[in-house]
Amino acid sequence: MDGTLSAARRWQYRDPVLVVWAAVGLVLFVALIAVVAYNRFVRQRNLVDNSWSNVDTELKRRYDLIPNLVETVKGYASHERTTLEAVTQARAQAMASTGAPEDQARSENVLVGSLKSLLAVSEAYPDLEANTGFLELQHQLTSTEDRIQAARRFYNGNVRDYNQRVQSVPTNLVAKMGGFTTRQYFQIDEATERSAPQVSLEHGADAPPAEPDGPGRAEPLDPI
Repeated sequence: MDGTLSAARRWQYRDPVLVVWAAVGLVLFVALIAVVAYNRFVRQRNLVDNSWSNVDTELKRRYDLIPNLVETVKGYASHERTTLEAVTQARAQAMASTGAPEDQARSENVLVGSLKSLLAVSEAYPDLEANTGFLELQHQLTSTEDRIQAARRFYNGNVRDYNQRVQSVPTNLVAKMGGFTTRQYFQIDEATERSAPQVSLEHGADAPPAEPDGPGRAEPLDPI
């Protein structure tokens, strides 16, 4: 009987110790999860910032092409002053826009619209469309548009993954404590439009498939 009571007393003294150690272990476990989540937020935020830098780089590539494009068109269609001035002004506005992605997207879409008008004007001047310099600038613009859209999709994919963690439970608690907030997507139109491949029915089913227009590009993330 005394042995039983002695064992019971030992368990009474041991139980509080176990509870304390269990509580300490739980706190350490939660702290570890919070640290891991915080570090992942930092990495994702840096990735979003870096991918936005890539978008900015490609937009600047387009800015650099526009003056030569305007001067070339001016040599053949100098009386299209309204269109030429609209492109120049839209370029200046887009270059000065350094705010949030949604604000910058509005300026970029104004520029895209003016570029489309400029390219449409060129169609009325056969000599301009046959000019090798103009054709090369068009090719560079098309290539640049591909790069812009690829960078935009990569950025938007990173923003999507980051925003999901900011808004999801339980990582939203870490986001709130760490000051991590959702980021904006970047949506812009393309200045050049690719024509759909023409399918010929004259050669029957044995005809080889048409090659895609322009260089292929494997994107790291689906477009948004």
